Amino acid sequence: MIPSDKYESIMRVLPILCVDIIVKTESGKYILIKRKNRPLSGRWWVIGGRVLKDETLEQAAKRKVKEETDLNIKEIRPIGYYEDTFVANPFGTRFRQHSVSLVFLAIVKENQDVKLDYQSLAWKYSKVLPRRFQVKPFGCLQP
Repeated sequence: MIPSDKYESIMRVLPILCVDIIVKTESGKYILIKRKNRPLSGRWWVIGGRVLKDETLEQAAKRKVKEETDLNIKEIRPIGYYEDTFVANPFGTRFRQHSVSLVFLAIVKENQDVKLDYQSLAWKYSKVLPRRFQVKPFGCLQP
């Protein structure tokens, strides 16, 4: 774990690499969590967080789903990216947080118990994703 003072210094000068996971049930419902932490505290959002050193992006996505909801993933694949800046940051100080996320779609089986970790206030099924969460699909360039 990075000490808070070092992490804040890093966030002041570099974007943070994250994964965001659109978790969808087999019947097509999205699972959203109500965030406890900044920058989106109190808002409904997709599951996600930072990628750790020596962790693949897919490993990070699977880890975040398991940590935040205890759900078992049936299938997972990358679908695009999401980039955002936020006035709020985890330290409550005045600098903009910049995050870049690889976005995965994860399918989970129906009727699993959702067990939230300390980072979330609640969870719900939703027919739509948060408006701010605009995923940019991967494009392919011809060589």
